[in-house]
Amino acid sequence: MRASFFIVLMVAVINLAFAAPDIQTWKTSNGAKVLFVKAHELPMVDIRVVFDAGAARDISNSAVALMTNGMMPEGAGEFNANELASRFEGVGAGFGNSSHRDMSVFSLRSLTDKEWLDLAIDTFAIILSKPTFPQEAFDREIKRLLVGLEQKKQSPDAISSENMYKAVFAGHPYASLPEGTAESVKKLSVKDLKAFYKKYMVGKNAVVSIVGDVTTEQAKSISEKVVGGLPAGAKAADLPAVKALSKAEMIKIDFPSSQTKILIAQPGMRRGDPDYFPLFVGNHVLGGSGLVSILSDEIREKRGLSYSSYSYFSPMRVAGPFILGLGTKNESSKEALQVMKTTLKNFIEQGVSEAQLKAAKQNLTGGFALQLASNKKIVNNLSAIGFYELPLNYLDQYISNVEAVTVEQVRDAFKRRIHPDKMATVIVGGEQAQEVSSN
Repeated sequence: MRASFFIVLMVAVINLAFAAPDIQTWKTSNGAKVLFVKAHELPMVDIRVVFDAGAARDISNSAVALMTNGMMPEGAGEFNANELASRFEGVGAGFGNSSHRDMSVFSLRSLTDKEWLDLAIDTFAIILSKPTFPQEAFDREIKRLLVGLEQKKQSPDAISSENMYKAVFAGHPYASLPEGTAESVKKLSVKDLKAFYKKYMVGKNAVVSIVGDVTTEQAKSISEKVVGGLPAGAKAADLPAVKALSKAEMIKIDFPSSQTKILIAQPGMRRGDPDYFPLFVGNHVLGGSGLVSILSDEIREKRGLSYSSYSYFSPMRVAGPFILGLGTKNESSKEALQVMKTTLKNFIEQGVSEAQLKAAKQNLTGGFALQLASNKKIVNNLSAIGFYELPLNYLDQYISNVEAVTVEQVRDAFKRRIHPDKMATVIVGGEQAQEVSSN
């Protein structure tokens, strides 16, 4: 009793003490959107630049978005990859880059001592504005990518995810594979990367997020230095809406293993979706809260069919997937799939109880402060706010938005948005798994 009271008290204290960061925003001279938060606790600054240049812009399914992102630090200006890395290392700065379906990301962390910061920012800006795409590095990275594609064939997780995206987003840019295919990758050229870079790595297609021990004027100067060398260009065109699935689909893939991977999915929601919080909080009860979720209780605790079962929404610029998944023994695949489907149907019909909703809210709001516990986490949140055009008070309103969700809203949102009879099911496993029925 005392322990429960203490937990509730601590959650209340955290919520009362929580204060979202004060976000300032402006645009650079070439049209890049900037979001800035002062953080004077440490003499450091985190900078994150995001372009609307992910795999969804790769209509050729050739990994051009991934390769463009990866090749930019391989040579820029008068420097090769080793020289660029040495410039960062020499001032204790950390550089990172990654490519996703929605976005292409570049990040920098540096101390704010002027001499060190100036060199770090100068190097960062050179990578963004003057990449040379050297042929030798391109050839090496293509070979590495082809090896990676071969290795994916040995991963049930990769196989199931790839086929899930193909089924749920057939005919949509989100079906495009970030790593491409062996056939398309072999046709890729440096010329393709340069064309992709020229079109998408431009000021109006960029969001710059800055968090750290700098003044507003310094932040404005930093943002200009980082992306000011880019042409203004144009913002990427809107992605088409994702179409709802019209029927159920069963995809069975034989794989020589004793375990079966199962995914059930359909289009879910976008960032900023009107149903975001009812769906998000409701899913926390269904399968998003780990071992205490309904899915885990039905599949793991009651029946011992899987150590891990889960569900989640992956909201993107337009509707990303809603996914339920588990791994189980081949001989248990039929039962595990049926339990997962039945659990979802029951959840949609019955919704959540007041007790379940209360527990979910306490868990989500109590842990929210941890999502802003470092400058790196704050800058990531700023990028999401800027890229997905969320309101600037999104972080301020997060807890109240979670708290405002009702039992009725969860039930209504799931009934309208989730359709168990029109979902794609992907099964990757051994012979026993192939006996699973599509019913």
